[in-house]
Parts: sequence; structure tokens; C-alpha cells
Amino acid sequence: MTDAVPAMRAVIVFDGVCVLCNGWVRFLLRHDRAGRYRFAAMQGEAGRALLASHGLDPDDPSSFLLIEYDRGPQPRVATDSDAVRRVLVGLGGVWTLAWLSALVPAFVRDPLYRLVARHRYRWFGRHDACSVPAAEERWRFL
Repeated sequence: MTDAVPAMRAVIVFDGVCVLCNGWVRFLLRHDRAGRYRFAAMQGEAGRALLASHGLDPDDPSSFLLIEYDRGPQPRVATDSDAVRRVLVGLGGVWTLAWLSALVPAFVRDPLYRLVARHRYRWFGRHDACSVPAAEERWRFL
């Protein structure tokens, strides 16, 4: 990689100790070939600040936050199932089919999202500390 780091287009704030959430980040690192997404663990300074600035409790790791900076003068913010859908669509290619999930009403999608979020440590596990990204991926993390 060169010394030039692409401009930040979108930030995902995720639970850095959640095994499921770390798997999601690894999936995105593998499939986001354009480098659209940057990541901030909610346990870190940047992640906590972003959560708080968007009205989410940094001490309650139940929400997934997406902040898109390339959609006009103001960043566009999404949480929960809307954020997951927008991230997948943002990957392009076959992943754009995720827009179809918008046909399912949020009052159905979001409770399912929250059910998984509430039980994610029990179902998938928890790390003792946030993972350290590989050297070639560090520029993607705030």
C-alpha cells in the first residue's frame, strides 16, 4: 500500500469485543475492495465519541452505527437493520440486492436485529479485548 490513504467515505462503529461483530468487520474487509468503509470499535475513544455525538449510549453496545460522509453536505446516519442493509448495498455487485430487505418493514426487521444484538455474546462469544488489525489494514481503523 502507498502512503496515500483514501478519503473517509463511511464509518462503521462496531462492538470490538463481540465475536459476531468482529466476523462482520472481517467480512467487510474482505469484500470492500474499494476501501469505502472505515471502522471504529465502540470501546475506543473515536467509537465512543461517534456514538455519543449521534445520540447513542457508548456504554450500551446494542446498536450498530453507520455514518456516510459521501452523500451530501451532511453525513447520513443509520442504525440497526437499516445500517446493515446500507453497508451491504454499499459493497456493490451482488450485494446491492440487499436493498430488497427494505421491503420488509422496519417494525419487523429491527426487533429481529435487536434480538440478535441482545444475545450475541451468549450465542457467538466475546473476546477479552478488541482485536488488533493487521498492519496492512490499520489505515481502515479509527
